[in-house]
Amino acid sequence: MQRKKLKRLTLFDVIVLILSAGACFITIYPMWYVIIMSISDPVVAAGSGVTFWPSGFYLGSYQIILREMDFWLSVRNSVLYVIAGLVLMLATTLLVAYPLTRPNLKGRKACVIFLLIPMYFSGGMIPSFILITKLGLYNTPWATILPGAYGIWNIILCKTYLQSIPHELAEAAYIDGAGNMQALTRIYLPLAKPVLAVISIYTIVGIWNSWFGAKLYQPNPAIQPVQLYLQKVLVEQSVDLSKMMEQNMTQEMMEAMTTKAMSARQLKYSMIVVVTLPIIMVYPMFQKHFVKGVMLGSLKG
Repeated sequence: MQRKKLKRLTLFDVIVLILSAGACFITIYPMWYVIIMSISDPVVAAGSGVTFWPSGFYLGSYQIILREMDFWLSVRNSVLYVIAGLVLMLATTLLVAYPLTRPNLKGRKACVIFLLIPMYFSGGMIPSFILITKLGLYNTPWATILPGAYGIWNIILCKTYLQSIPHELAEAAYIDGAGNMQALTRIYLPLAKPVLAVISIYTIVGIWNSWFGAKLYQPNPAIQPVQLYLQKVLVEQSVDLSKMMEQNMTQEMMEAMTTKAMSARQLKYSMIVVVTLPIIMVYPMFQKHFVKGVMLGSLKG
C-alpha cells in the first residue's frame, strides 16, 4: 500500500512539474525570444533564423537607441509620471482608507457605497475627455498624473488590510495622547508596508505601461510617455527607424550597417527590451512585501 501511494504521489508530482514547466515556458519564451533577437546577428534576425539561442552577437541596435534623444525624452516623462503618480496614489489611498477603518466615523457605510459605485459604473471616454478639457489639463503632464492619483480598488485593499491590525494598538496610542495622524504615521503606516508594496508595484506597472490616456490627452510629443513612443514604433509605425539610424550612427556604424544589413525589426526588439528592463529591475525590490501583502490583504473583508 505504501509503495502504491508513493508511486501515485510521484506521478502526481511529475505531472505538476510538467504543467508548471510548460506554463513557465509559455510565459518566459516570448520575452526570451525578444532578447535573443535583439542581440543576434542582424542578417539572421532579418531572416527570422533565431529560435531558442542567439545567432552571433551584435549590440548596434542598442547603441542607436541609447543615442536617440526623443526616446530618452519619453523615458524621462514616464519616470516623472511614475514618481508623481506613486506618491499621490499612496497618499490618497492611506488618507481615505484609514478613516474608513474607524468605527466612530459617521456615514462610513455610505462612503464605502459611494466608492464602490464608480468601480462598476463610469461616465465613459467622452465625459472624461470633456472633464480633462474643462479643467485645463489637456496637453499638459497633469492629464496623465491626476487621473491616476487615486484608485478605488487600492483604497478598498488598504482598508481591508488596516482593519486586520488590532485596534488595541491605536487605542493605546490614544491613551498616551496621540492623535489620528500620529496613530496613522507611527502605528499603521509601519505595519502597512506589505499592502503598500502591493499598491506600489501595481501603480508603477500601471503608469509605466499606460499609453492610451496620453494618446487622448497629450498630443505634444515633448510630454508623451515612453509607451506611447513605443506604440508609435510598433503599431502605428509613424516613427521612421531608418531616419533614426542615419541620425545616430557614426561613419563606422554606417559601414557596419551596410555589411550586416541591420533591420528595423531588430531595432524594435531592442527597444522593447530597454522599455521593459526598468519594470523587471523594480519588482525584486517589492517582492518580499508583495507576497505577504497579497495574502494578508485578502484574508479579511
